[in-house]
Amino acid sequence: MGSSVKLRTGASIPAIGLGVFLAKSGKETYNAVLNSLKVGYRHIDTARMYGNETDVGKAIKASGLSRDQVFVTSKLYDVDWGYEAATSAINQSLNSLDTDYIDLMLMHHPGNRQGRKETWQALEAAHKKGLCKAIGVSNFGIDHLEQLFKYATISPAVNQIELSPFLQRTELVDYCDSKDIVLEAYSPLCKATKLSHPDIVKVAARCHKTPAQVLIRWSLQKGFVPLPKSVKPERQATNLDVFCFELDQEDMASLDSLECHGVTAWDPISQDSV
Repeated sequence: MGSSVKLRTGASIPAIGLGVFLAKSGKETYNAVLNSLKVGYRHIDTARMYGNETDVGKAIKASGLSRDQVFVTSKLYDVDWGYEAATSAINQSLNSLDTDYIDLMLMHHPGNRQGRKETWQALEAAHKKGLCKAIGVSNFGIDHLEQLFKYATISPAVNQIELSPFLQRTELVDYCDSKDIVLEAYSPLCKATKLSHPDIVKVAARCHKTPAQVLIRWSLQKGFVPLPKSVKPERQATNLDVFCFELDQEDMASLDSLECHGVTAWDPISQDSV
């Protein structure tokens, strides 16, 4: 298993990203991103609605890394739906991040169907101009994707959804795999609500790893790109240290048995209109 995943564009996306959802704008986000880059992260996941794109951009500049060494994702929320609004929002994100391009720009959720087509067309235009190296979606179900394919001239490279042993979305995962859509897993640690689950603890003890490392490793072995969130330096380092062990078939089967549709975040896949 490598430390990166190939997108349909030919670009490589680092196999683990740092999520900055709920990281406070200012010092908290800046320090979290800067430290993550120091310990080896090369993939930062932000969004316009997070309100911290500026701090992400400043931290990348301060890291001393060249721009092409850091993979940056951002997202458009439905307040930016429509061709002109989405185009303006993409430019605002570029300015906030202080960059000439964004590696991956996503529609944050399906939102209202009205304006969805025009928003995707704006993303396609930005991709063709080189402003967004890859484009994709987040929180899209099969029906949402089927609708998108009716008018898309560029297929989404990524679908970012909540995934964990407790929320496996097997049908959607299989569908995305069949369409060459990479799956990113947000909330791979279930917002820390399952770290003491006996089955997770048992596997962690056998592997001499933390429960968080087990959950991240499960995502990697499923072929997902997990996006664990932490502003604490020691946890960031631990969450990244998952390439030196492997879960065996028994471990994976034990974790797979935990499926319970355990949504811990919002659920636009089932709630947003098709």
